[in-house]
Amino acid sequence: MTDPVSFSETSPRFGLPLLFAGQSQKEITVNEALLSADLLLHPAIEGTATTPPSSPVAGQSWIVGAGATGSFAGQVDKIAAWSEGGWRFITPREGMRAYDLSVSAHRIYAGSAWHLATAPAAPTGGSTIDTQARTAVTAIIAALRTGGIIS
Repeated sequence: MTDPVSFSETSPRFGLPLLFAGQSQKEITVNEALLSADLLLHPAIEGTATTPPSSPVAGQSWIVGAGATGSFAGQVDKIAAWSEGGWRFITPREGMRAYDLSVSAHRIYAGSAWHLATAPAAPTGGSTIDTQARTAVTAIIAALRTGGIIS
């Protein structure tokens, strides 16, 4: 006789709740999964916060910063999203991107932290242009790698 098929209670990547046969109040599980999917399909965050905003609007989200307090305590680097049911916390995965509205740029989750690719400093002055150009190109490549634009 074979072993019965067993299923996890949540999806493997983002921990979305799964339904079970005969489960009562399925709408709660489905709505929770849909809310999480809504937040993850195009993550756009308001910025980084260490304290919960006083008047969030449903659908707004933030990356929880270090030293977080209140409802954000213990949720560092997670995406905190406000919904009619309160705060939802999404644990990011390696390679996840979120558009940060406060700086008009994408953040990428890599190496257990959120990173923001910044533009390298433009070469200035000097008598050996080739050396400066090579340094600038190297910095551009490094910034593109950090931003997940190139590998």
